[in-house]
Amino acid sequence: MKFHPTPLSGAFTIELDKRGDDRGFFARLFCDQEFGAAGIPTAIAQINNALSSRAGTLRGMHYQLAPSAEIKVVRCIRGAVYDVIVDLRPDSPTFTQWFGAELSAENRLMMYAPRGFAHGIMTLTDDSETLYLVSTPYDPERERGLRYNDPRFGIAWPRPVTEISEKDRTWPDFDPDFHGIESLRGLV
Repeated sequence: MKFHPTPLSGAFTIELDKRGDDRGFFARLFCDQEFGAAGIPTAIAQINNALSSRAGTLRGMHYQLAPSAEIKVVRCIRGAVYDVIVDLRPDSPTFTQWFGAELSAENRLMMYAPRGFAHGIMTLTDDSETLYLVSTPYDPERERGLRYNDPRFGIAWPRPVTEISEKDRTWPDFDPDFHGIESLRGLV
């Protein structure tokens, strides 16, 4: 795997290191030793799969408060998505900054989001499917979210949102107290 730092502290895109011949190719999606050698912490507790049937569907921006803050490694296995992360760690030099990248079945790029990051995807094609490696089991009491169009972050989504859940559409404007940001201190 090839780890490419993003502009956000501790976050990476991951390119598969494909070994191929006339049959096709082989590549690792995850290797604890390779992540460790790159200085990237991992501990996979759960693997999630999401399918969105229509282009323009937005899922996110989700995160969990500490001690349930989670690492995510995300890959699109069918179609294409625009994957966005926001650094919510108050002691990070990139606090409240966002980064986005296109992940697709064709480019096989993955996104690594450390603990303390909000994460969301927008589908760019119909029938887009993503696979998430997650370090911490889902904890509904510590779940929080940012509204996708909160002016505090100014995320530039590549197309209009056509499908979104009520919960994701109605998160309030960013407020460090409501959003529990203090619990994410020290995760840098």
